[in-house]
Amino acid sequence: MPINVPMLLTWARIVMIPMVIGVFYLPEGVLPPHWKNLTACALFTLAAITDAFDGYLARKYQMATPLGAFLDPVADKLMVCAALVVLLALGRIDEFVALVIIGREITVSALREWMAIVGASASVAVNWLGKLKTIMQMVAIPVLLYHDPLFGIPVAAIGTALIYIAAALTLYSMFYYLRLAWPHLNSGGS
Repeated sequence: MPINVPMLLTWARIVMIPMVIGVFYLPEGVLPPHWKNLTACALFTLAAITDAFDGYLARKYQMATPLGAFLDPVADKLMVCAALVVLLALGRIDEFVALVIIGREITVSALREWMAIVGASASVAVNWLGKLKTIMQMVAIPVLLYHDPLFGIPVAAIGTALIYIAAALTLYSMFYYLRLAWPHLNSGGS
């Protein structure tokens, strides 16, 4: 397995996933609730930043590997889904929002896999809409993890509004990808 900076960043992101979740399981005597929120927010934000850099570095310095191309989207989806499950358990997001976002990730991943099998993966490649959806999720989730008011700013309310916007973009992007794939899905094969 080739080890380079982008691959290390991807692995670091994967390692941070249980840390984001685990911080909420620490006893309050070890870490008070506000510090749990702050720590989870900081870890998720750091993981999101590594996501931005690993792909950039891999492309710019020709360090892309097949393993990295596989692990990068898996790490992203695991990170988002794990954070959504934590937020759901904490009562900070609605079940419908979590279902929409996680369901979209499963649907689009399966769609991309199927499109690769039929040789049409380019038609459902990541585009600006998918990137916008990801950015909105990567902003909304740490805000919801932080949750506490900040200098009188209602962070929880802002996070809730942002996650609903992210869910709307999530649905829109899913239907966009399905529309692009429809000619292949409806080609009369089984």
